[in-house]
Amino acid sequence: MNKLALGVLLWSFTHLIPAAFPGLKKSLMARMGENAYKGIFTLLMALAIYLLISGWKAWVPESLYLPPVWGRHVTALLMLIGFVLFFAPYPANNVKRLLRHPQLTGVLCWGAGHLLANGEGRSIVLFGGLALWAVLEMVLINRRDGAWDRPAAVPRKNDFVLAAVGLLVYVVVAAAHQWLFGFSPFIR
Repeated sequence: MNKLALGVLLWSFTHLIPAAFPGLKKSLMARMGENAYKGIFTLLMALAIYLLISGWKAWVPESLYLPPVWGRHVTALLMLIGFVLFFAPYPANNVKRLLRHPQLTGVLCWGAGHLLANGEGRSIVLFGGLALWAVLEMVLINRRDGAWDRPAAVPRKNDFVLAAVGLLVYVVVAAAHQWLFGFSPFIR
C-alpha cells in the first residue's frame, strides 16, 4: 500500500472511531486522560498529513480518466462553497440550520470538485478517499447522535460574515495554489 492511501486510511479511521465506537473514546480518555488522548490523536493526524503530502508527491500521476472540460469551472464553485461550509461550524450562522454537518459537507464538496478536475490515480485516492470518509462520518454521527435539533435562527449578518471569510480564504488558497501545490487551478 502506498503512503497516500495509508494517509487517507489513517486520517479516516482515526476520525471514524469516535463516531463508530463512542464508548471506546470514553474508555481511552478515562484510562489515559483527556490530554494524553488528544495528544495521541494530534500525533496520528500529523502522521496522516505527512503521509498524505509525501504520498502525493511520490506518486507519479497517471491519467485514469479525462475530466470533463467544464469540470474545473464546477470545481471552482464547489471549492468556494466548500470553504464557506468548512468554517460554518464555528460562528453562529443559519447554515447550521440547513445542514447538520456543514464542515463535512464542505469536505465532500472539496473532494467531489477535485475529482471533476483531476483524473489521475492519486487524485482518486486522495479526493475520493476523503470525500468517502466525510460521507461515512456523517452517517455514523447521525446514527450515534440520533435526531437532529436544528439551532435557532441568528441574524443574517452572521451569514454574510461567514460568506466573506469563506470567500477570503478561497481567494488566498486559489492565489497560493501554484506555490502550495505546483499548479494554478485557473490556468491550464
